[in-house]
This record gives sequence, C-alpha cells and structure tokens, in this order.
Amino acid sequence: MNWLTDKHIVVTGGRGFVGSHVVERLAASGCRSIFVPRSQKYDLLKMDDVVRMYDHARPEVVIHLAAKLGGIGYTNEKPGECFYDNILMGIQVMEQGRRFGVNKFVAQSSVCAYPKDVPIPSREEDLWLGYPDETIAAYGLAKKMLIVQAQAYRRQYGFNAISLLSVNLYGPGDHFEPDVSHVIPAIIRKCVEAVEEGRDEIELWGTGNPSREFLYVKDAAEAIVLAAEKYNGVEPVNIGSGQEITIRQLAGMVARLTGYCGRIRWDPAKPDGQPRRSLDTSRAKREFGFEAKTPLELGLKKTIEWYVDQKAPAWAPPARS
Repeated sequence: MNWLTDKHIVVTGGRGFVGSHVVERLAASGCRSIFVPRSQKYDLLKMDDVVRMYDHARPEVVIHLAAKLGGIGYTNEKPGECFYDNILMGIQVMEQGRRFGVNKFVAQSSVCAYPKDVPIPSREEDLWLGYPDETIAAYGLAKKMLIVQAQAYRRQYGFNAISLLSVNLYGPGDHFEPDVSHVIPAIIRKCVEAVEEGRDEIELWGTGNPSREFLYVKDAAEAIVLAAEKYNGVEPVNIGSGQEITIRQLAGMVARLTGYCGRIRWDPAKPDGQPRRSLDTSRAKREFGFEAKTPLELGLKKTIEWYVDQKAPAWAPPARS
C-alpha cells in the first residue's frame, strides 16, 4: 500500500479537464477517500466556502488544480479575471490548508510562468530570469505566485507544499469551445468541421512558427499522483514530454490524422505568443521517476477519436488516396 492510499484527499478542479484524470488515476491506485468540491457549493473565491470545504472534507492531502484559463485569445481578452481568480483561489486554498494542518499540498503551476525569452529547454532555475510573454503574463504570474507561497509557507511554517510546472496539456475531455480552447483542440475542431462541411481552407492564428511542448493528459495525471506520493522538495518541478514541435508542424499532423487535405491559411495579425516553450524534465525523472509514455501522434489520435465520438459516433475521416 502506498502512502496516498489511506489518505483523505481533496482535488480542487476534480471535475475539470486535468482534475478528472487525476481523480481517475488516484482511484486506480487504490485511493478510496477522494473529495471533489463542486463550485456551486464551494466557491473557492470566497474564504468562507474554502473554510467550509476543509471542515466538511477533513483532508490530509490537497491537490489544487482548480484554475481559470483558456487559449491565447481568452487570456488576452480577460487578463484581469485570469490574474484575480487564479491568485485568489491559490492563496485561499493553500492558506486554509496550512491552518487546517494538511500533510501535503500539491500546487499545479504552469509553463506560462516562465520568462518570454527563457533558455530552451527551460530548467526550474530559469524561472526568475525575466517577465512572461505579455499575452499570458497575468495568468502566468498568478500561477507563479503559488510557487512563492508554497516556498514561503514551507520556510515559516514547515508546511509541506510542493509545486509542479506543467507544459501545454491535451487529451480526451479537453475544452473544444472556440472562446476557451487551447491550440490543439482548436486545430482539431477546425479540421474536423472542414472535413464535415467539405471546405478546402481553414484559418489558424499567427505564423505557425512558434514551438510548443505538449503532454498527454493521462501522463500529466500520472506525474501529479507520483509527485503527491513521492516528492517533498522545496523546488518546483517541470512536468513535460521532452518533445518540442512547431505549431505549423502540429497543424500538419492534425490535418493528416483527421483526413483534412485542404489549405491552412495563417493569420499573422493574430498573436503568436511566446516564441518557444520546452522544459527540461530531468528533475521529475530523478525525484519521482516520471517520464511521459504517450507519443504526440498517438495522443493526438486518441484526442481526435474522443472529440468526434462526442460529436457523432459514426464519424470517421475519409480514406486518403
């Protein structure tokens, strides 16, 4: 029996994209006392609701995944909400966890916290070399403050809070709505709809030249659970796949997997975002044995299959000649 199995665990955001996979992974590991607070009953922006959540669930471990985020368009349009909601939820959930005396607090941060012109692949030590890309700075800095809070609480109170920095995540259950979707679900949706409607052109944001690193959501859930089980260090830990790809290459791969054969038109008037993102994941392997298992093409195929199954179970991409 591992350390987590008999613990009372709270997973904030446990019904969301990443959280639902973490809850599934915890259950598969033998954990039986998992509490997922519903936002209708426990508004994490309200301190009284956070206190009530702790009083009700009596957790020994908290995995904080609740977040307000979207794609580059969303973070550009609503930087104030992205900053306020994320920083307030993090501050209050961690503060009350400290007061309640939880044994372990896992704070999920983001690659968006890294500086715009950070060396590639980025190491955890590079986190403070500069300011994040302007398009995601408000969200990135709010998530960065979780790391500051965790380290400050460890130093003053001996609070066992750890921080994880994840790359862009994707997979089944992702958000495909145009106003909040990230790059992979956005491209998948456009390609699938173009195939369905017989269109021979789609438009994508930016130039296609920036690069990103993507991690399949089930691999991310594995990393989070492993860290909750095994890692107790003060330093943040990068979570990623180690595979960097340009958005243009990604779009070509998605087009091929969906059967879309038309033209991709890039709109350079729309923001590209940070030029490159790729993380050094050696600390995760060293500290708690995490390595990504799902190659990008396989993960994309599973994500596309999940999405089209939600739309119409009989849908399939046409055969390519």
